[in-house]
Amino acid sequence: MTAPEIRQQFLDFFASKGHHIMPSAPIVVKNDPTLLFTNAGMNQFKDYFLGNRAPAWKRVADTQKCLRVSGKHNDLEEVGIDTYHHTMFEMLGNWSFGDYFKKEAIDWSWELLTEVYKLPKDRLYVTVFEGDAKENLEKDQEAFEFWKKHVPEDRILMGNKKDNFWEMGDTGPCGPCSEIHVDCRPDSERALVDGKTLVNADDPQVIEIWNNVFMQFNRLKDRSLESLPAKHVDTGMGFERLVRVIQGKTSNYDTDVFSGTIGHTEKLTGLKYGCTDSKPDVAFRVIADHIRAISFAIADGQLPSNTGAGYVIRRILRRAVRYYFSFLNWKKPLLQDLVPVLAQQFANVFPELLQQVDFVQKVVFEEENNFLRTLDSGIRRIEDFMGAAKEKSVDGKTAFELYDTYGFPYDLTSLIASENGFSADKEGFDAAMKEQKDRSRAATELDMGDWTVLNENAESVFVGYELSETETSVAKYRKIKAKGKEQYQLVLSQTPFYAESGGQVGDTGILTFGAETIQVTDTKKENNLIVHFVDKLPANITTTAKAVINKNNRLSTTMNHSATHLLHAALRQVLGTHVAQKGSLVNPEYLRFDFSHFAKVSDEELAQIEEIVNEKIRANIPVVIKELPKEEALKLGAMALFGEKYGDVVRVVVMDPGYSVELCGGTHVGSTGELGIFKFTSEGAVAAGVRRIEAVTGRNALAFVNAQLQQLKDIKTALKNPKDIVAVVDNLINDKAALEKRVEALELEKVRQLSAGLQAEVENVHGINFLGKIVDVNNAEALKQLCFTLKTQIDNHVFILAANIGGKANVALMISDNLVAEKGLEAPKIIKEKIAPIIKGGGGGQKSFATAGGQEAGQLDQVITQVKAML
Repeated sequence: MTAPEIRQQFLDFFASKGHHIMPSAPIVVKNDPTLLFTNAGMNQFKDYFLGNRAPAWKRVADTQKCLRVSGKHNDLEEVGIDTYHHTMFEMLGNWSFGDYFKKEAIDWSWELLTEVYKLPKDRLYVTVFEGDAKENLEKDQEAFEFWKKHVPEDRILMGNKKDNFWEMGDTGPCGPCSEIHVDCRPDSERALVDGKTLVNADDPQVIEIWNNVFMQFNRLKDRSLESLPAKHVDTGMGFERLVRVIQGKTSNYDTDVFSGTIGHTEKLTGLKYGCTDSKPDVAFRVIADHIRAISFAIADGQLPSNTGAGYVIRRILRRAVRYYFSFLNWKKPLLQDLVPVLAQQFANVFPELLQQVDFVQKVVFEEENNFLRTLDSGIRRIEDFMGAAKEKSVDGKTAFELYDTYGFPYDLTSLIASENGFSADKEGFDAAMKEQKDRSRAATELDMGDWTVLNENAESVFVGYELSETETSVAKYRKIKAKGKEQYQLVLSQTPFYAESGGQVGDTGILTFGAETIQVTDTKKENNLIVHFVDKLPANITTTAKAVINKNNRLSTTMNHSATHLLHAALRQVLGTHVAQKGSLVNPEYLRFDFSHFAKVSDEELAQIEEIVNEKIRANIPVVIKELPKEEALKLGAMALFGEKYGDVVRVVVMDPGYSVELCGGTHVGSTGELGIFKFTSEGAVAAGVRRIEAVTGRNALAFVNAQLQQLKDIKTALKNPKDIVAVVDNLINDKAALEKRVEALELEKVRQLSAGLQAEVENVHGINFLGKIVDVNNAEALKQLCFTLKTQIDNHVFILAANIGGKANVALMISDNLVAEKGLEAPKIIKEKIAPIIKGGGGGQKSFATAGGQEAGQLDQVITQVKAML
């Protein structure tokens, strides 16, 4: 069977058992502060397990895109080293939300593996939770009894809490689990060593294939366990491992899940993959794995960046680049060529990549290009370090600088060092890495307490589309600590507060408990909960409260959100239908809209787009909002955003059916005329293939226009109110250019005169023509010109020229090429070691010419003395 057939058989099997087949949630997580990425199939169902939301179906099956780059067996630097761990992977799962439990989960997993997939029963082992006395948890005897109907008792193994008690995180849903392991070793090896001794022993051929989690507890902050409102089944089967086992391979990378990208990499590089532990073969595996994580994360809306989830994607991409750069000897972008291959492979299961293939390819290409340039810079940096080093060792601080600034992991630094007869300080590198991680953790640490539940039946209903205030009560609350600041979070039984979502910021406002008023500083979503942030709790939290939003802020935000829809449609009309939203921010002050486009938006195009939006505002088009089944909404032509998770019933916002129809949960005006006026404030690049527009509406737009007019009036006044202000400004620019040319000519003449006088001051120092002088010039460029002018007149030279420019030290050092070659004199090295410390500054340049700047202009005589003494 092919990989697509294996995947489809799983889904068909559980459909036949009454399961609703769900699409994968985006790999990029929104509305969950505990996660950057979907790292398990259960993430999108967390609310069902916690009882925060009633499931639409009691039985569900799916294949979920997951991404893990840390934790057990998933350190990024280990992926590709073995043959069965990945960054991105597919998790096949079947789920029961308060419906069936252990018996059916066990029966069906055995039926699918042995009767449908025809795996040999004598190669399968199962594990059951043995219990944990410390936590007062008993052995899972129930699962043991069910397994006895299918498996001999000697193949039912007891597992400890580490292996057979599944937990979502430090807190949250959890429960005992029962794993199925498969022994893929040849019969000759199986005859020598019993497979059960290798279960959970990290043997590459005796591997876990399926995990049945029986979710029945909730882990609290104090580490205690409470029973969940209902018992659930959460199963996961790694698709890549399943395909490997069914196809009889010894490596996940030998299956048709990866063979397409590996084959294309072979074709590009002219090298062959050999499935060994060699560095080139590891590189093939790294590339085949990483391109999936990179491509699907970008398609789901996460661009590479220097923070958060974006930094994780950038790290993964740079690791792949480093491997092909170092071990496949490939020095130009390669990953971008694999994006179309991947898009076609997954077109029928994850179509979002094929729909955006050009955009994703462009982003990957730019990221690769930028990092390849950084790699070149890093290699020069380590070469310079080794050239100047007194000892044959790269210290930990330098190794970490190479990692932090140039993306060199320790093993690359160590490799380059060893090739040049150097060692590298691993302990020092690890210490610097730990220090950075500790700083980062302290800056981002979020400490959340357990919820105190006051009303278990409250549903946290949002009434803010119709109401700006309502009577309500606190359903639950908890204390949180973020960046050292304590706050509280409240969940209300019903609320008019819009929770931050879809780019629209959360509402602020007040909660009134009797005579006491509490400020709501922000409102966010946590999965399906609407969470209100407050700085303190009321004295009586059980009393009825009045919730009132800040109406002015909501109105301004709503206007900007509606304007964003009008803008999106106008961009597609003027620039093309390739335009897709890649991010947005809608707050009371302005709107920000990021979109896919590969060129600067011209002034003419901006004017055209702005006019279209204002035309729609003047037309005062009614904004029609309706709830429809998702498929019906899409048939209407509604635009869905990539990376957003939509339910089966969606909210459709229509502003002229032939112009703007979008799926959106945000708040909107009643008609477009309420926006008043729309005005762009900026346009620019934000990432490869992504442009950013900022704009204002209503009163803010009027204030912006008035500020521009006032600025123009001030300029006119300064220029004595000319009739044609443009002509006057053009004349000023031309006059300035002419004056600059005259000044430049005078400077050159001054340099010529100085150089003529300086030639007479050259002295012989050990056979070298040395000139050291403090000169009177106005800028650093003049120092450089002096050196290059003297160079043509005097050979075998060392010139050290210095100047006090604006109270700062400026130094230029020139060494003739023959002295660089014969004597090993290097200008940047002398600058760094002899000059920079004296003037308290820094600098650099080429081997024959370098410059420096610093604070100590009074030390320039000492600089000259030092260089002369060195000669």
